[in-house]
Amino acid sequence: MISSHGYAATDTTSPLSPYSFSRRDPGPKDILIEIEFSGICHSDIHQARNEWGGSMYPMVPGHEIVGRVAKAGSSVKKFKEGDRAAVGVFIDSCGKCANCLAQEQPYCESGAIGTYNAKDYDGNITYGGYANNIVVREDFAFTLSPKLDPAAAAPLLCAGITTYSPLRHWKVGPGMKVGIVGLGGLGHMGLKFAHMMGAHVVLFTTSPGKVADGKRLGADEVVVTKNPDELARHKGSLDFILDAVSAPHDLDQMLAMVKLNGTYCMVGLPEKPVSIHPFSIVANRRSFAGSMVGGNPQIQEMLDVCAEHNIVADIELTSFDKLGEAWERVVKGDVKYRFVLDLKTLPRS
Repeated sequence: MISSHGYAATDTTSPLSPYSFSRRDPGPKDILIEIEFSGICHSDIHQARNEWGGSMYPMVPGHEIVGRVAKAGSSVKKFKEGDRAAVGVFIDSCGKCANCLAQEQPYCESGAIGTYNAKDYDGNITYGGYANNIVVREDFAFTLSPKLDPAAAAPLLCAGITTYSPLRHWKVGPGMKVGIVGLGGLGHMGLKFAHMMGAHVVLFTTSPGKVADGKRLGADEVVVTKNPDELARHKGSLDFILDAVSAPHDLDQMLAMVKLNGTYCMVGLPEKPVSIHPFSIVANRRSFAGSMVGGNPQIQEMLDVCAEHNIVADIELTSFDKLGEAWERVVKGDVKYRFVLDLKTLPRS
């Protein structure tokens, strides 16, 4: 077994604290990664606080992982010792169902295995990236170009692919008018990708203070949703809207922006169920959809596209002694736009 140490939640209310545990020895198809950076996702907080239910303790969060390969199994082809590698939201799937065979591993019919707060196929609880190392199958690890800042690339493994995947699925490109709802960890990546894909991009935000930043990040227009006149100018005009908000908000108001046969896609995960009036969908024959992260080939595609176009997350690098403060700022939306933990600051236990 491999000795590991990190930070874990032990219940729904206590601050995360140092935790020692073991990971499996790398098999022929596995790599051992010494973690350098781990992004902080709002879902880490939701799960540690059991806000979605089903949490298992102790829990080591983190699914935006970048590090160096410390050991590669005998059958590993993509990596050698010393290579940089990245790991995202899932670390395994059945590999046999129709969805896995279609390279849509997150939609595995048996249930893809989460990087943390899940049980693997042997019944062992998975532990995530708030730790010094991780062992993962080569198929669920991704190469990272040296062109990318590794710290700023870490959030690409969740915030990046969560927004890139639906934009690619609905074929966003030139000639389309695309909306991004919310300017946070997800929304700022959605802006960058939609702009890179050539769409006319409209940011919808409740915060007048985010207008300038929205335009800096790729928005052609910024609509402050508290202003009815600004909203009215875009009613029924958008081909596609990507909703990246995890707080309660008026979906009927935003659905009204979608044109005939357009699509409204949610990637934000509010804590409570959302409410939609049926007429908001019936009108203009709109589609209401959702999306998770992309399959493994699409994750690699996204990372390569980011290297080509110099796209990374806007981050604040933080340390383990400030983890509690970082989590509270994430909850308040007080970060531009993603925290990343520097594993050099992880205390040795």
